[in-house]
Amino acid sequence: MHQQKGKIILIYFFLFLIVGSINNNSLNKTKLEKIKNIKISGLDNNENKNLLKNILNLNLENIFFLNGDDISKIIRSNSLVENYEIFKKYPNTINIKIEKTKFLAKININGITYIIGSNGKLSDIKFLDKELPFIFGKPKINEFIEFTNIIEQSKFSLNEIKNLYFFPSKRWDLELKNNIILKLSKDHTSLSLDQAFQLLNDNNLSDTKVIDARIKNQLILND
Repeated sequence: MHQQKGKIILIYFFLFLIVGSINNNSLNKTKLEKIKNIKISGLDNNENKNLLKNILNLNLENIFFLNGDDISKIIRSNSLVENYEIFKKYPNTINIKIEKTKFLAKININGITYIIGSNGKLSDIKFLDKELPFIFGKPKINEFIEFTNIIEQSKFSLNEIKNLYFFPSKRWDLELKNNIILKLSKDHTSLSLDQAFQLLNDNNLSDTKVIDARIKNQLILND
């Protein structure tokens, strides 16, 4: 009786080893399958390829133990990226969806012209694909971004502006595409923009060269 029980236990033990080995081997094959596809969308074709090349340099092994921080660091370092999402598609594919930054203006820094994106980063002028206003003066990038947010919340848009002038007093002037200069105060910028917009749309200002809105609730016209 004891011998029969011993045989049964021994049979179960061998079955456990066999089944366990099969399961472990299957699991290891799945875990060790290398990443075969990395798909990037959202940028221009060449820009997607350059970003992909940088990510491939990480020599990613398998998707189960993927450290997304390394990929995120490469993506965030790209000045063209506004937002992004990384999706794992098991067992061997990564999809990266990118929202490209919006180009706002050109600026010259130490003799080199850059494009400022809505993400607050500077990009090479070679990426410029449309006409943008030029910034004269030396604002901090975050000061310019804050100012563009004020413009976009007003009745104006950046599309109507040819040049922007920044002064050490933190004040801005705008040169519109109709060649009128709009002088703004740093204290009531939004109000002045809306008042000037209303004036421009309600009147024929063909002889006006300057609209001075530095005094609150006053618009002074100069020929």
